[in-house]
Amino acid sequence: MALYGRKVLAVGRCAVSLLSTAIRTRPTLMRLPSIIRRNWISVGISGGLCAVPFVQDTVSHEALIRRASSLVTDSANTFLSQTTLALVDSLTRYTKAMHSLITLHKRYVANINRLNPADENAVWEVIVHQREELIKCREDCKQFEKNWMSAITLSQLAAEAAFNAGADQASATAQTNLEIAKSHVEQARQRSLEAEQELKDSKAEFSQRLQRTSPAVAENEEEIPEAYQRED
Repeated sequence: MALYGRKVLAVGRCAVSLLSTAIRTRPTLMRLPSIIRRNWISVGISGGLCAVPFVQDTVSHEALIRRASSLVTDSANTFLSQTTLALVDSLTRYTKAMHSLITLHKRYVANINRLNPADENAVWEVIVHQREELIKCREDCKQFEKNWMSAITLSQLAAEAAFNAGADQASATAQTNLEIAKSHVEQARQRSLEAEQELKDSKAEFSQRLQRTSPAVAENEEEIPEAYQRED
C-alpha cells in the first residue's frame, strides 16, 4: 500500500513539472519576433496543402512556381502520350475490323450459291460475330477519344501555365507533344474514315441474309431470251 502511494505521488510530481514547463514556454513563444511567429503559424496552417518545401531565404516564389509548372507539364505529357496511344490503337483495330467485315461479306455474296446450307450458316455466323466486334471497336474509339480530348485540354492549359510562369522549355515541350499527338491521331482517324466509306458502299454492316438459288433455276433463267420475258 505504501509502494502504491509513492507511485501516485511520483506521477503527480511529473504532471506538475510538465504543466510548469508548458506555462513557462508560452511566454517565451510570445516574446519571439513577430516574423518567426508568423512563419510558424503559416507552416502550421498550410503544411497540408503545400507539396514543395518552402524555404524563403534560398528559393523565391517565382522559382517554386516555375518548378511546379514544369511538374504539371510532365504529368500532362504523360497523360497525353498514354491517351494518344490508346486512341490510335483503338482506331487501328476499328479500321481492321471494318476491312475484315467487308472482305467476309464480299466472299459471302460471291459464293452464296456454291455453299451448302451448313456452310452458309457457318459463314453467316462469322459475319454476325464480326459485326459485333465492329460495334465494340467503335464504342472503344468513342471512349478513348473522350479521354484524349481531356488530355489535349489539360496539356494546353499546362503549356499556357508554364509559359506564364516563365518555364519556357517546359511550355515548348508541351506544345511539341501536342502537335505530335494530334498528327498521329489525325492519320489514324483518316484511315478509319476511308474504311467507313468503303463499309458504307459495300452495305456489309446492315445487309440481310441472302437466299440461296439452285444452279438449275439460275441456268433456266439465263436461257430465256430477254425478248420473251414479260411481267404477268
